[in-house]
Amino acid sequence: MKLLRFGPEGQEKPGLLDAEGQIRDLSALLDDYTPRLLGREALQALAAIEPARLPLVQGPVRIGMPWSGMSKFVAIGLNYRDHAEEAGMPIPKEPILFAKWPSCACGPDDDIPLPEGSTRMDWEVELGIVIGERARNVSVADALEHVAGYCLANDVSEREYQIERSGGQWSKGKGFDRFGPIGPWLVTRDEVPDPQALQLWLDVNGERRQSGSTRTMIFGCAELISHCSRVMTLEPGDLIITGTPPGVGMGMKPPRYLKAGDVMELGIEGLGVQRQRVV
Repeated sequence: MKLLRFGPEGQEKPGLLDAEGQIRDLSALLDDYTPRLLGREALQALAAIEPARLPLVQGPVRIGMPWSGMSKFVAIGLNYRDHAEEAGMPIPKEPILFAKWPSCACGPDDDIPLPEGSTRMDWEVELGIVIGERARNVSVADALEHVAGYCLANDVSEREYQIERSGGQWSKGKGFDRFGPIGPWLVTRDEVPDPQALQLWLDVNGERRQSGSTRTMIFGCAELISHCSRVMTLEPGDLIITGTPPGVGMGMKPPRYLKAGDVMELGIEGLGVQRQRVV
């Protein structure tokens, strides 16, 4: 299934994408996609609903973040070897964890405001793992059993705040409002048989900047879930974004950063496409 939420910000309704790529309205059956609806039994119940029996959503609508109630937005740094190399950083011996504040999450096509005085705003296309079952000290072998599904994310970053003005804490440059576009859909695990075999890409103003595959991650999805679950209890609705391939603005020679009016378009095979304008 491809689960989504549509409507004005703060008033989103639950929906799903049918086989023809049309949005179906689920709001007569449930109020919202909350963490309790991301577990196995709840997703099985949702899968039993026939999309054709649901009202068709007419006309263009805003797409929001695919679920609500996320308590943790966990990010992984330098998880692609060639990205670590372009950043001039050593290859990690274990996953690098940092936090993006849940308040930075937004819809996949929402405008992204340029922070006041920012001159080094950057892009990062990433695969997101959505937790569906509580995970604490789980093994690598069992880790994917705790996944509700996967999504597309953009780890928007302000490099001056991340590096020079952070005191070594990346979250300062990663957590500005709307620096975490998510969606358009939460694609349930049954539709993603191998999360380590997905192509991902990102364009700025129509120019390809990033292109890669999740198969080149240093630490795969199962390893990341297991590692994070030993550091914190992962709850349903928590999100782990898994790092980015090379091609970020910071790594270009000379570096190239975002400015007002620029447009980012990005996608992951089977998980949809995002489009954000910098304002």
